[in-house]
Amino acid sequence: MDTLKLALRIRAYRKLKGLTQLELAERMGVSVSVLGSLERGTRKVDESLLRLIADVLTISEEELLG
Repeated sequence: MDTLKLALRIRAYRKLKGLTQLELAERMGVSVSVLGSLERGTRKVDESLLRLIADVLTISEEELLG
């Protein structure tokens, strides 16, 4: 999947769940700057981060990927 499209989906699902970047980052155990770079598409989402994001947002990886 295109990095930018995935970045936009991460942001959309975070907002849909009513979480701030800080809240999601804390739940993931990463810094806000890491999450911000994921949501801007400037950092590639590896498989472990994808799984972590999906778990924290309580959605499937497939749902996150679209």
